[in-house]
Amino acid sequence: MKQLREIMDATKRTKVESLLARPILGRLATSSPAGQPHVVPVWFLWEEGVVWVSSFRNTRKVKDLERNPKCAIVVDLPKPEGGITAVLLEGTAELTAVGSPDVQARLEKIYVKYLGTDGLLGREPQNWLTSPDNRLIKLKPARLISW
Repeated sequence: MKQLREIMDATKRTKVESLLARPILGRLATSSPAGQPHVVPVWFLWEEGVVWVSSFRNTRKVKDLERNPKCAIVVDLPKPEGGITAVLLEGTAELTAVGSPDVQARLEKIYVKYLGTDGLLGREPQNWLTSPDNRLIKLKPARLISW
């Protein structure tokens, strides 16, 4: 896939990057074995052209992705800001278990994005960071559309 910098002019790229950096929810779409769509709100991190999502192995989204890794994430605003309303990212996800320092660092970035630095110190996010059931979903988009 072409990198974001290759497919968008600098102004639009800046607007997309700005939207994806905000602590707003994305909606992750997966599909059941029968083809039933499943869409759920998720916390995410956009970093170096990749969307990272924290989840747990017993969730439907992770089970769906284990069977069919094709998915999409949309991040949108209630009304346009600066000429942009939404970003849709489509592609094939990879699942990674907690364990490596890179995974741990990305999980922390996701939690800080939505909870703040002080919020990361709470019991729940600390438990999430060390849970063997935690999974990091990696989506390097094959397609990115904004409007």
